[in-house]
Amino acid sequence: MTEDKRLIVDSEKIKKAATSGVPLSLTTYVLPHEMILYMNDVLTCFLTSLNQAHMTDYLVYCLNELSTNAKKANTKRIYFLEKNLDINNPEDYEEGMKTFKMDMLENLSYFLEKQREAGLYIKVVFVAKNNNIKLEVRNNSELNIFEYKRIHDKICRAHTYTSMEEALDKVVDDTEGAGLGFILMILMLKKIGLTDESYQIFVENKETVVRVELPFLDKRSKDFDVVSKELLKHIEDLPSFPENIVEINRLIVDPDSDMAEIASFINNDVALTADLIKMVNSAAFRPANPVQNVLSAVKMVGLDGLRNLLFSLGTFKLLGENTEEKRQMWVHAHKVAFFSHTLASSFCATDKNIMSDAYVCGLLHDIGKVIFTTTHTEAMRKLVSITQQKNISFQVIEQMIAGSNHEILGARIAEKWNFPKPIIASIKYHHSPEEAPKEYKKLTTLIALANQLCGYLDEKITFQQVYLACRETFGLQNEMQFQSLAEKTNLAYIRSEEKSKQF
Repeated sequence: MTEDKRLIVDSEKIKKAATSGVPLSLTTYVLPHEMILYMNDVLTCFLTSLNQAHMTDYLVYCLNELSTNAKKANTKRIYFLEKNLDINNPEDYEEGMKTFKMDMLENLSYFLEKQREAGLYIKVVFVAKNNNIKLEVRNNSELNIFEYKRIHDKICRAHTYTSMEEALDKVVDDTEGAGLGFILMILMLKKIGLTDESYQIFVENKETVVRVELPFLDKRSKDFDVVSKELLKHIEDLPSFPENIVEINRLIVDPDSDMAEIASFINNDVALTADLIKMVNSAAFRPANPVQNVLSAVKMVGLDGLRNLLFSLGTFKLLGENTEEKRQMWVHAHKVAFFSHTLASSFCATDKNIMSDAYVCGLLHDIGKVIFTTTHTEAMRKLVSITQQKNISFQVIEQMIAGSNHEILGARIAEKWNFPKPIIASIKYHHSPEEAPKEYKKLTTLIALANQLCGYLDEKITFQQVYLACRETFGLQNEMQFQSLAEKTNLAYIRSEEKSKQF
């Protein structure tokens, strides 16, 4: 799903190395973009083989930061030679660093070719032993005392910060261009077990070696299940679910109520009636003829389907789309909802419960993100450009700022509003479907697949990052099958969107 040449990962070879404790080594001279993608894919496969896929976003960022810094260190040696400056001389080092960044960016291709000619390389090593993961980034340019002091200073400062916001406010180091990125890396790694002893930088056999060693991590450790006081207060302050929808829900679960009575009650609320008819006529449901009234809508989706649609409408009303960011989230949510409903029709057509729940679960899977972005607006504004430049995932950022993930927040909201258990489960586990309760595992895995298909189409994830539970549950053995499913479902979505505009 990208124009970059994608190197093929030998999954079986990586799995064998990961599980047998054999080091995996990758070497590059100029670190082109396709090599970065390949290294990320190898690391993703490596961690998945060890059942540590939840560490992927953190360690991929770490790998990219360290390998880029290693490349810069090699480039710096070429630059100083070109300038006839001694990189180990204090005056020369200070003089060269004044112009290094700008000159490097303006003539990067030239300096990279010189690096190749000089045989300067970057080597990445992954190894797993004794329930520990070791990541090394090596380059054959020996670290000098000035660089060591700068790195040591960044590490010390990173350990003094208690939050990402504090780091964003205080870090200013543009001389070498990696001040904030390096500190964010240390803060991220602390979240998954980094200690003072587990990060090392040293020179060995004329190579600079940066080594990160981390223990295997239980994904549901306490750090992943802590909700900040600020977010808890925000959830507690949310208004109760709309009373008219609560009352309709009471009628739906009342065995003495019939469809006509329920439809009549809904008709008393003009706005709700309009919203419900609009949703039933949307792309996902694809009625043969436009639905014109509430009773027809109820007959079409059934009482369980109606109940789910009302939860969706109530959520949208309360959380709204009063910012562009929220609007984009709801656009994504509606697309995932369509994909979920379409996948259910393809894979679970005989399962009445999944067919009934798929659309609403897809629509509401990310409601925690809305709360997160609303609560942390200032921090989010500062992080937008950084996350785009450094390809940090949303989940890592929210974990760094709030001490929680949006799926946990979303589940808390759904519980507050007394949502049905299938919806709560799909919200809470759509990023970890393998952990969902047995009775909701297939539904949750389907929602996770719909979300990942959309992410794949938007080039936000690669096939190697698709959850193993999704691949196994729905028989997606290779990328060709996955890509075909993504494109087929997306084509149906585009056609249905065009058709719905005609109603």
